[in-house]
Order: sequence, then structure tokens, then C-alpha cells
Amino acid sequence: MNMSKPIVAIVGRPNVGKSTLFNQIGKKRVSIVDDMPGVTRDRIYLDAEWLNQHFTMIDTGGIEFDESNHILKSMRQQAQLAMDEADVILFLVDGRSGLTTADEEVARLLRSTKKPVILAVNKIDSPQRAMDVYEFYNLGLGDPIPISASNAMNLGDLLDAIVAAFPKKEEEVKDEDEISIAVIGRPNVGKSSIVNAILGEERVIVSDVPGTTRDAIDTHFTKDGTKFTLIDTAGMRRRGKIDEPVERYSVMRSLRAIDRADVVLMMINAFEGITEQDKKIAGYAHESGKGVVIVVNKWDIYPDKDDKSTLRFTDELRDKLGFLQYAPVLYTSALTGQRVARVTDLVRYVAEQQAMRIKTSVLNELIRDAVSVNPPPMHRGRQLKILFMTQTDICPPKFIIFVNDPELMHFSYLRFIENRLREQFGFEGTPLRLIVRARKEEEDY
Repeated sequence: MNMSKPIVAIVGRPNVGKSTLFNQIGKKRVSIVDDMPGVTRDRIYLDAEWLNQHFTMIDTGGIEFDESNHILKSMRQQAQLAMDEADVILFLVDGRSGLTTADEEVARLLRSTKKPVILAVNKIDSPQRAMDVYEFYNLGLGDPIPISASNAMNLGDLLDAIVAAFPKKEEEVKDEDEISIAVIGRPNVGKSSIVNAILGEERVIVSDVPGTTRDAIDTHFTKDGTKFTLIDTAGMRRRGKIDEPVERYSVMRSLRAIDRADVVLMMINAFEGITEQDKKIAGYAHESGKGVVIVVNKWDIYPDKDDKSTLRFTDELRDKLGFLQYAPVLYTSALTGQRVARVTDLVRYVAEQQAMRIKTSVLNELIRDAVSVNPPPMHRGRQLKILFMTQTDICPPKFIIFVNDPELMHFSYLRFIENRLREQFGFEGTPLRLIVRARKEEEDY
């Protein structure tokens, strides 16, 4: 059962401290993120947890709005984005500079939405500044919460208020044998076309069933005896509600779809390659432990093709998306149907790879072989000893490696072990989680 995490959008004028707050909450992160080349450090999303509630925070300032001096226009866009897609809106204002026209304009927009709005007054970093909060009652958004993002003051109260505002979830019941697919990518990559091409094939039975997320239609179909669900195809087909380009409003919808998916189809336009926004969303899929298939569309009209074109393009993808080395790449044309039939085969294969379990005895044989081929390097005069390895989970596959001292495990040696696992067993299309723990040599296994 894949549940989508609530989304909290931070809205506010430039320089009110959105990014500082975002980073402070980030320090409380529980999830471990791979320090891999290609993952964008400047992220627009953040997986956070408070009181056992998992949620995703979006820094709307990090979403690529057009550069403009019209602060009010940009803020309206941010507020509209949050109103359309977020579950909770965190409106951040600056207690030092006081109430501004832009704040009032955005508050007017936010009051018209049915979404919960949390009003936080930043830069209240001393008792003397406490009085600066009161003028913000004029915004009509309830009790302002005084905070200092730079000093991490009162963040607990703020997070309590955010978590209390989350919508109550209905249980989402999913057929265990059904594979959920999220199709992500920019508006011009051909998402709708590839979906229509997949569904348009013969032997496919299609039924539209309203999904549990707002405005989403999950399309269920069966192919070659396997049940699939395409998540939020309505979202792909729907035009943006406002005049701005659709792309910047699709980020939250993409993250929500990834949360609910088993396998993500990362769509790339053969002509345009990969943008920073693509990297950020692909990074989210990787960190969420989802299976990934990279689909390069419009390959039928790619210019100057020769017998090495796909190799060159794949090399470029591997270079730019260093953290997705494991993802298979498929070159398609939704227009001509070229290789579209292979999409569901590849999705089924990746789902099987995600669910693979390896016996402990086989894993420990692999470790013995790996250590004999490439012994762990010495660190400060001490030798790393790998005592035991076992698989504890699937989707994504998770392994615990017991060693004499975790401090001696260099990330490059961990990467070597991961590469051996992939050489031996495949695990194509799925991230692997390798966790190193201390264990005394004399303990029984």
C-alpha cells in the first residue's frame, strides 16, 4: 500500500527566511540521503518527520519561476501553486520589516482557499521583538506563530501546528499484485502521448476509477496477465488553471504521484535532455526508494542518428543523473509506437527486481569473495572486518552489513559492495539501501 505524504508549501516574500527555515527543518531529518554525484544539492523538496508524521516540505522559492522584479506577481504565483497542490500552506512573514502590501495581497488570496494556512512571523529572536507579532493579526489568518528560523527558536510549536492541520487520510487499499506507475517529466516530453500509446494497445483492458488524491484519475489496466495502475493520468492531461506555463505547477503533483508509485517512468525529451528540475524530481524518486525506468521519447525524429547515438545519449544521461546508474533506459516514440510495447515489460521486470530476496548464506558467500578480490583498505592503522550481511527488506532491497567498526567503512568500499550485488543479482531499476552496523566478532549469528 503506497500512501502519498502530505505536502506543506512554504510561501512568502523574498528575504523573509523561507530557505533558512527550510534548512533548519532539514536538520531534523531522519531519512538518510545518498551522497552521490548528480543529486542536486539545492533541493526544492525535503522529506521531514515530526511526531511520527512523515511529510514533504516544498520551498516555493526553489521552484523555477520566471525572473521578474514584480515581487507581487511572483508571490501570487507561489500562493496559487500552494492553493492548488499543497495540503497545508505555511505563510512566512518578516517580523522586523513588518506588514507589507505584498503580505496583505497574498493573505487575501490564501483566505479564499479551503486549505489550512499556518502564519509564521520570522526574525522574532528576542523578547523585545515579541510585540512585532501583533500587527499580523490584521491578515485574518488566525494566531501568528513567532519564530526565529536562524536560531531554530519555537520551531517545535510551528511543526506541532503544521502536523495538526494535516487532512485525515482515508485508507488506500491497493491490490498487492498490481504495479503502480507514475509518469513524470516536463509538459513537453510527451507524457500524455506515451500514456495513450500504452493504453491504446490491443489486449489492454482499461477502466477509469477515481483515485484517492484530489483531481486524480487512476487508470487501471491489465496486460499479459499483469495488473497495472497509471497514477494521475488526469493530471497529465489537464491544462494549468492559470496562464503561467504548466511546468512549475507540476512539481508537487509529480512528488505526490511518486509517493504512490511502485515504479516511476522518468520521461526525457530527446531534444532537450535534462533540466535541474528533472534532476530534483528524479532525486526524489531515488531517495523514496522507487523503481525507475528512464524513457527517452521522440527518438524517431532525433537528428543525425547513427549506430552509436543511443550509447552516446545514455552516457550523457549517466553523467548528469549519476545517482540513477541502475535505471534502464528505453528509447521510444509515442507518435510511431516505437518500443512503446516494451514499457510495461520493463516496468514489470523492475518491479520483480525490487521485490527480490537473497538468502543470507548466499550474501555472505558474496562478501567473502568480494573481500578476497579487494580487501578493505586500512584506516588509521586499523582494518575493517565485515562479519555478516543479511537482507532485511524489499521495495527497495535493504541490507544490513555488520562490521567491527562502522567508522572504518569508507563510502567507496560500500559502493564496491553495491556494485558486486548488482553484478551478481541484477537489481536493475531499483535503488539499494546498505546500512552498516557494529557487531562484536565473538557474537553468535
